[in-house]
Amino acid sequence: MTIAIREAGPDDASFLAWVMLAASRSHLAYGLWEHFVSGSEENCLAFLRMISITKIPHLFHYTTFLIAEEDGKSVAGLSCYDPSALGMAAFSQALPEVFEIMGWATEDQKAAGRRIKPYLQCMADDAPNTWVIESVAAVPEMRRHGIINMLLHEAITRGKAKGFKRAQISVFTGNTPARNAYEKCGFRFADEKHTPEFEALCGDYGIARLLLEFD
Repeated sequence: MTIAIREAGPDDASFLAWVMLAASRSHLAYGLWEHFVSGSEENCLAFLRMISITKIPHLFHYTTFLIAEEDGKSVAGLSCYDPSALGMAAFSQALPEVFEIMGWATEDQKAAGRRIKPYLQCMADDAPNTWVIESVAAVPEMRRHGIINMLLHEAITRGKAKGFKRAQISVFTGNTPARNAYEKCGFRFADEKHTPEFEALCGDYGIARLLLEFD
């Protein structure tokens, strides 16, 4: 097995859509993006493909993603970025482009916002001077093969090289395998958020924030 890690490009939009969908599901059957977009899985994937190639870059844009390949086939991915430049504010600026392409009316957009409000209330705050890692997923047959660890190591290395003081990653509190994988890479629990509304929507207690302090 030969694994190579590379930066994503616009031609990877379909694979990145799958990565974002799988990552948002965490250890559950239904995830954030499905709550936001609603409709079929294919409709959700189409939305995410558009999200990854907007004119304005943001945390879900292809330019933030690293992809692991096995013998030339994409098998895992994650995003890593500076939240002060590419965080939720940038994402909010990019969304209207996708809404227009997908034909979402104003009421559709408002309804989507209402559906994911409980999730947004539990999103982790960004620690200062932090390199954020998000949307981590591997295809099922390649899990527990060390590929996510390779991607995490590369993402952490890039954050250090850019001068950040720490890395941050979030995980559903019930996703023990993912949390264990992150802790093996040096991440440590910082805090967590919980609301009854989040638990009712997502079927998990809340979202934990893990930090890795750079030497």
